[in-house]
Amino acid sequence: MHIASTEKTIIGSEEWCQLAQLGIPAVKVRVDSGAKTSALHAFNIQTFKRGNVSWVSFDVHPLQNNRKVSLRCESPILDRRIIKNTSGASEKRYVIKVPMRLGEQFWEIELTLTNRDSMGYRMLLGREAMAGRVLVDPSSSMNLGRISDLELREMYGIAPTKKTGLKIALLATNPELYSNQRLIEAGEERGHEMVFLSIKDCYMKLDDENPEVHYRGGHIITGLDAVIPRIRPSATFYGCALTRQFESMGVYAQNGSLAISQSRDKLFSLQLLIKSGLDIPLTGFANSPIDTNELIEMVGGAPLIVKLLEGSQGRGVVLAETKKAAQSVINAFKAVKANLLVQEFIKEAGGKDLRLFVINGKVSAAIQREAAPGEFRANIHQGGTASVVRPTTEERRLAVKATKAMGLAVAGVDIIRSKTGPLLLEVNSSPGLEGIETATEKDVARMMITAIEQQLKWSQ
Repeated sequence: MHIASTEKTIIGSEEWCQLAQLGIPAVKVRVDSGAKTSALHAFNIQTFKRGNVSWVSFDVHPLQNNRKVSLRCESPILDRRIIKNTSGASEKRYVIKVPMRLGEQFWEIELTLTNRDSMGYRMLLGREAMAGRVLVDPSSSMNLGRISDLELREMYGIAPTKKTGLKIALLATNPELYSNQRLIEAGEERGHEMVFLSIKDCYMKLDDENPEVHYRGGHIITGLDAVIPRIRPSATFYGCALTRQFESMGVYAQNGSLAISQSRDKLFSLQLLIKSGLDIPLTGFANSPIDTNELIEMVGGAPLIVKLLEGSQGRGVVLAETKKAAQSVINAFKAVKANLLVQEFIKEAGGKDLRLFVINGKVSAAIQREAAPGEFRANIHQGGTASVVRPTTEERRLAVKATKAMGLAVAGVDIIRSKTGPLLLEVNSSPGLEGIETATEKDVARMMITAIEQQLKWSQ
């Protein structure tokens, strides 16, 4: 196809475009001249033959922060290539070629298909597609015109959602996080009124007759049916205090303040798990550097794992491969008065662990996480990978019992497979949704919302 004009158009850092051949009337694109290739959000990708030609079909959520609108698209396959994603990891993607309308211009571009749920923008426009056709002004946005919410609703046939449900607050720190956005979306899709409350902007009135939570500007928070605490480790004390305040006001907290506090104390949580008869890796704890050697021998010697009690998302976890290294790490932490655990190293796990997502006493989704090359611990926040796994009956039982022992309604339970059977590593009271939703393609956020509905005996 040909460009309508030889004059180059100046576009901004984001624009609306149309992919009519795919049935997409409008999609907001991130313009990125630093990226070589262009990409379109796609999931449920399947290949098939039409005559002698290979085709690909896939689902698209074309609108940001809206998983309710879903389109099924199909196109002939142009190629399959190894592409590096934004984190530097390589993945094999299908490539299609389709006409794109950008402003008043039309031309064919190549698009790679990949799941962009975590990226916000459903499409990325790279420099190969722009070469010789447009100029980019990164300081501007929507140079070619904006599309209103009303226009989008008409384009996609979206009926307004009637909010006749519950009033649910999400108590967290960052509204832009994938997990927080997904919970807001899922609640609104179910017809609930969703409110984001920033922990740092809340303050409390302690009163035995009329306890209150106020929000910045003096607004008194009223009428809540439930609160979902998503408290980052650094905000545990104040976040739990706020959750406790809501509980005193008769608001249902999906995870209670006491349960969150218990799960955040790594030593106490391990003691609770043992008390419930659940298996954990052999673990030692001491307060004095004088006991370092005995502590090392207590867990079977090196190699061993050293964990800071206050660490999160894999931070503050060190593998000490020799006794000398273990002594150095332990004594260094002790010198700065850091509390730590030492734990036996399960070599046969091979840098893999399981994350089981438990909701209201049931394992709702599960993934296996594998460490990045050169790392010893599986962590998708540090370059690790996640894949779907079918946990054993024993692993499911262990995850459910661990969640119950902590008093949590929702938990991410981390389990490691050893030659003696599954062992519990940790019970997370604010488990992330991105890794598990992307790998399993399950709507875990919706499951969390429906769990609240069940607890409050609400039905549509």
